[in-house]
Amino acid sequence: MAERPLSAVVLAAGEGTRMRSERPKPIHLLCGRMMVRYVLDSLAECEVDRAVIVVGHGAERVTKKLQDEETSLVLDFVEQHVQQGTGDAVAVGLTAFPDEDELSSDDGGDVLVLPGDTPLLRPSTIRELVEHHRRSDAACTVLTALLADATGYGRVVRGKDGRVARIVEHRDATDEEREIAEINTSIYCFRRSVLAPALRRVQPDNDQGEYYLTDVVGVLHEAGYGVAALVADDPDETQGVNDRAQLAAAEAELRRRTNLMWLKRGVTMVDPERTYVDTTVDLAPDVTLFPGTFLQGSTVVGGGCEIGPDTRLVDCVVGARSTVEQTTGRDAEIGSDAHVGPYAHLAPGSSVPDGTITGPFHAASEER
Repeated sequence: MAERPLSAVVLAAGEGTRMRSERPKPIHLLCGRMMVRYVLDSLAECEVDRAVIVVGHGAERVTKKLQDEETSLVLDFVEQHVQQGTGDAVAVGLTAFPDEDELSSDDGGDVLVLPGDTPLLRPSTIRELVEHHRRSDAACTVLTALLADATGYGRVVRGKDGRVARIVEHRDATDEEREIAEINTSIYCFRRSVLAPALRRVQPDNDQGEYYLTDVVGVLHEAGYGVAALVADDPDETQGVNDRAQLAAAEAELRRRTNLMWLKRGVTMVDPERTYVDTTVDLAPDVTLFPGTFLQGSTVVGGGCEIGPDTRLVDCVVGARSTVEQTTGRDAEIGSDAHVGPYAHLAPGSSVPDGTITGPFHAASEER
C-alpha cells in the first residue's frame, strides 16, 4: 500500500436539504460520532498522507467539529463557496495540493475521492479499491455495486474490453442502459496527475448546469486512459445518507456492528437488539448489559459490571463489579462494588463512592 503517495478528498459541502435540519449533514450523529468521521475512519487500512475535506454549507461549523476531534490523519479544509456540482467540488479540493501541471505521471501518487455521507464504508473495502487500482494500473478505478433495483442511480457502462467507458445518470440513460444492474457509488481512486486536466474538460451540459465528477470517467476513457472498476462485496455499505429514514437505517447497522464487536470481546448482551452502545464507549470484559440500556458519549464501564435494564448513562465512569439498574446519569462517577438504583438519578458532577448501595429513588448531586 506504500508503493506511491496516497491522499484523499472527502466531499462534505452539501446542504442536505432532505435532512430538514439546521445541522450540516456531514456532522449528524450516528452512534455518538459524526457521519463524516466514519468516512475518514474508512481510510484506516490505507497509508493516506493527508485528507482534504471540501466544506460548504455550515463550513465553519463542520471544520471546527472535525478539528476538535483527535485523529491520526493530517486534515486540510477548503471551501466550495458556490455549489456547482461534484466535479467542481473535487477541483476545489485539489487546490490544497501542489500544482498538478508540475506533476509527472507518478509524482502525485493516487487520490481517493469519497462522499462525506457514506458512514457504512468499511476500511477493508477502501483498501481493496486502492489495491485493485494499482494492480490494474488504471487512471481511475470506480467502486461499483450490483443492485436488483438500480432506479435512480448512475449506471456503469463498460466497453468491449470490460473496462469502464462512461457513467450515465438514470434520467439520461436509454432503456437498454437502465437494464444495467451495476451502479456508480461515487467512490473513486484516481491517478492524481490526470485528474485535474480531466476535470478541466468537463462541461456543465446537464439539467442542473453543474460539473459532474462522473463525466471525468468518459473524458479519461476517450483520451485513451484505462478506467477500471471494483464491485463492492456488500452494496449496502456504499449507500449514502440523504434523509432521516436513511440516517436511522445506517445507525441501526452501525449499532449492530458495534454490539457484535463487544460480544466478541467478552461483553454479554441479554438482548442486543434492545441495547444501544455508542462507538465512543469503552467496556471491559465480563460486563453484562440488560435490555433497554443506553451507553453514550465517553462512558467507561469496568469489568464484571451489570448495567440495566432501562438505564441511560452519558459520559459516566462505572467502577468494576458495580450494578446500575433503572438509572439515569450524566457526567457522573460510580465507584467499584457499588449498587445504584433502581430509579436513581445521577446529576452532572455527582459521585457514588466504592461499595455504596444507594437504594431506590436515589438522587445523587454531590460534586466529585
